[in-house]
Amino acid sequence: MDRILIAMLMWRAGLRANSGTVQNYQTTMTQLLEGKTGLIMGVANKRSIAWGIANSVNKAGARLVLTYQNERLGENVHELAPQLNNPLLAQCDVASDEQIQALMTRIREEVGHLDFIAHVLAFAPREALEGMYADTRREAFHIALDISAYSLAAVARAALPLMKERQAAIVTLTYLGSERVVQSYNVMGVAKAALEASVRYLASDLGPHGIRVNAISAGPIKTLASSAVGGGISTMIKLHAERAPLRKQVDIDEVGDAALFLVSPLSRGISGEVIYVDGGYHILGV
Repeated sequence: MDRILIAMLMWRAGLRANSGTVQNYQTTMTQLLEGKTGLIMGVANKRSIAWGIANSVNKAGARLVLTYQNERLGENVHELAPQLNNPLLAQCDVASDEQIQALMTRIREEVGHLDFIAHVLAFAPREALEGMYADTRREAFHIALDISAYSLAAVARAALPLMKERQAAIVTLTYLGSERVVQSYNVMGVAKAALEASVRYLASDLGPHGIRVNAISAGPIKTLASSAVGGGISTMIKLHAERAPLRKQVDIDEVGDAALFLVSPLSRGISGEVIYVDGGYHILGV
């Protein structure tokens, strides 16, 4: 069975199964993004989903640009950076159009182009993730939608000159709370629904320029951001592992490998989609 699976994967990567070995397949995977440059937005620490993505695409040969929101988070990113292949580090708060444009200007000057972007950004005030969604304040709603959804459009627009006609890709992160009620997820569920709609509209807008846009809907993972959700992320993870068809937690490496697929030529025919990496949890009914 293992040989059959390996043969299928090798064929999918454009190899001849009868002339390869496991080592050849692994070598091909490490070269999947060789010569490509990608922007990873959202690394906060080693438990970040964005860090899982950075590791996967780095192993596949990509050169990376990592952004961080502020100096405090920048310290974490600078500590992690030596584990990657000479990444470019840059500060960028996506609430500022000026900072987004400055980032793209720097990338153009120092790198020249972008082949993919991983947008792993979301935020809502902690008080908006407790109690009833109906109690959400206008300002909290604005912040959540701005950072978690609008920023994808803002980044895509600014990056377009660096990505068009390169068969490039954009991937973002969403969650099941966009389509089902998850206790205390509240305004973030609304923001993720807007994000998923943005993926579809951006896929339509950017497709003629050779740019694919997709989202990954990951199961609950304990990160700096998810820890703010009222009711406890640990409880969500426990219930997920007990009920998901695969009976296991989702980890950042699984999400990272899914992102690798979506930014690589292996997914060249996929755009405007939401890919679930949740152990099958999303298929369950009551």
